Amino acid sequence: MLDMRDREAGVSVGLPQDTGDAAKSRRWTAQCPQPVAREASSLEDFLEDAYFDSNDPAALGQMLRALVEREDDRPPFLPLPGHGQTLMRWRALAAVAARDLGLVKLFEGHTDAVAILAELQGAPPTPGSRWAVWAAEPPDARVQATQVGFRSDERALQLSGTKAWCSGAQAVSHALVTAWLDDQPVLAAVAMDQTSIAIDTSKWQAVGMKATASADVRFEQTSATLIGTAHSYVRRPGFWHGGAGIAACWYGAAAQIGRMLREACGPRADAQRLAHLGAVEVALAGAAAVLRETAAHIDADPFADSQREAMRARLVVEEAANAVMRHATRALGAGPLCRNAHFARLLADLPVFLRQSHAERDLAALGESIVAKTAAKTVAQNAGDTPWTL
Repeated sequence: MLDMRDREAGVSVGLPQDTGDAAKSRRWTAQCPQPVAREASSLEDFLEDAYFDSNDPAALGQMLRALVEREDDRPPFLPLPGHGQTLMRWRALAAVAARDLGLVKLFEGHTDAVAILAELQGAPPTPGSRWAVWAAEPPDARVQATQVGFRSDERALQLSGTKAWCSGAQAVSHALVTAWLDDQPVLAAVAMDQTSIAIDTSKWQAVGMKATASADVRFEQTSATLIGTAHSYVRRPGFWHGGAGIAACWYGAAAQIGRMLREACGPRADAQRLAHLGAVEVALAGAAAVLRETAAHIDADPFADSQREAMRARLVVEEAANAVMRHATRALGAGPLCRNAHFARLLADLPVFLRQSHAERDLAALGESIVAKTAAKTVAQNAGDTPWTL
């Protein structure tokens, strides 16, 4: 898999001069607090030795804090997406997912926030701060932003309203929140220690992903900072880089389930169990190949629109994960579901996490993108990039 090794965190951001995306990215990376020399175990070794209650939101928050304090959340230990080592980044996410899906939900959200701030030229998170990205936009839970800054700081905002589906709300120190400013979608950075914020977890009745404690968060004229410009959160190339990274989390959990099945298949395994193991091998190998191809595509052209590639990767991995769960449970029966806490937890959590995919709606959107691209190439009489050519 992978061998890797405050003052109160502020959210005020200063945009650099427009000297090109690559130069901006290098400047932001240089601003990141540089890790001190350390004798660090690999990420996988750390996760293997860590003991925590997967059902306890507080324990999950403490594990997130530990990963951040180890600096496993940022360069050089965790590469930014599209910087030439996207696959290494995804391997790290997969390693955390194999250990615990609730933990990777919080860790992936934090690392996504770090990547977003880098791409939109926000100030790097200060050491020890723990971030979330809350971008769900149900019609009955929207946050309104009001611009309160003048010439001194035109990006100072106040947020009011409820944001739903806020994973890890009680575990993070800061969040990037989508909001609406003058009927335009914007992204705001907010410190979570403000008294104007109320966190309500009473609606979270999940069994799978229980410890993520996804909450409704209420803002009442809460101070925040505008990040980027209107629409920039979804229109940036990294939006789809992050979307594909979610698939790496799904893959990590599915691969761990597959490993548990493999370990249960000894020399005397019957033909039925071996057939299920073969099916798992096929599913995981195909998903891994697509993830590697997608990572290479992102690194080769990080500023391109990778929507089609990201959606395809997510859907391939989702199908593979469902296949792995089906074959593993049919091969092993009820025993590990009842007597192996790690196996049972993965089987409870993964179906919930997979529903971050939009199922047939995503398939339809992928099909629409294929038709649109084919039509555009027909008009241009360009025969290159023929779909499904080996």
